Amino acid sequence: MPKQKKKIFEYKKNRAWVENLYIVTQLGLTMVGCIAFCFFIGLYLDKWLGTKGIFIFIFIILGVIGGGVVVYRQIMEITEVKEEDNNSGNGTD
Repeated sequence: MPKQKKKIFEYKKNRAWVENLYIVTQLGLTMVGCIAFCFFIGLYLDKWLGTKGIFIFIFIILGVIGGGVVVYRQIMEITEVKEEDNNSGNGTD
């Protein structure tokens, strides 16, 4: 009788957990990406114009707002897909 390898992580058992982790990670990276992108634009403008942090502050605020809008849209898209999946399974199309 051959020895069976013990799996470290069984995807089939933990599928819902992994999908939720993926969503949270995606949302977090989206937010960080928007803020970092705007930070570097503000940093460049401050260096170019010789100001002392005003554009960094303005663009970080814009990055937070923009990231929030993108994250909100992603959440709405994800919940819309899940609602469609739930409705298509019960035969009430």
